[in-house]
Amino acid sequence: MTPQEERRFPLLYKASTESTNDDARAWAQQGAEHGTVVWAEVQTKGRGRRGAAWMSQSHESLAFSVILRPKFSRALWPRISLICGLAVCKVLEKHGLIAEVKWPNDVMVQQKKVCGILIEASESAVIAGIGINVNVSDFPNELKSIATSMLIECGKNFDRQEILSEIQQSLIRHLLRVDNDFTSIIQELRERCYLTGKSVRMLVANQEMQGTVQGIGKNGELMIDHAGRRECYLQADEIRIVS
Repeated sequence: MTPQEERRFPLLYKASTESTNDDARAWAQQGAEHGTVVWAEVQTKGRGRRGAAWMSQSHESLAFSVILRPKFSRALWPRISLICGLAVCKVLEKHGLIAEVKWPNDVMVQQKKVCGILIEASESAVIAGIGINVNVSDFPNELKSIATSMLIECGKNFDRQEILSEIQQSLIRHLLRVDNDFTSIIQELRERCYLTGKSVRMLVANQEMQGTVQGIGKNGELMIDHAGRRECYLQADEIRIVS
């Protein structure tokens, strides 16, 4: 999709809601089109992966959900989380940041989290929930060492609606590549893989394991050297870096 082909998609803005993902799912069930966005200033029940709470600062962060209706096979839907991460990285890079994907659903800048992604599927659509720290100038003490924002890293404020639109358009463009250009996408992800070479502790199907990340495989799986053998994972409940 060229810049000339980019188009505006429906956007619903809410001052406050429980969850943009829930709102987007309900709107999708009513027939909302591919690319539609729900953006909320405040989420009272925002959530991350595994039901964790997601907090975002009003008028400083972005919390929004994109309704996606992929034309490719449902079997390829697990790739969408990585596509979202890459799409966000490309926008951050456009603004001068060096961004990395922490497989499978976070985006990191300077070894700190700047964006979280939550993918939830319904019968006919995928809901991509994205939370990104845009103009956050400070974090609570417990988050200072692990979180950052575009403002902190760039030293300037950004137009949040422009950032939202850029991420939305980037996501739509990269989604078109899933079933015909995924090899190139994997290469771009490998170049931005935050975990490569790091020792991690993973929780997979309630089983804990530890190993060294070797990178991302051809189908988007995380490759781990564990106890002298290589294992591949398409999903994990939790990943923590071991100091």
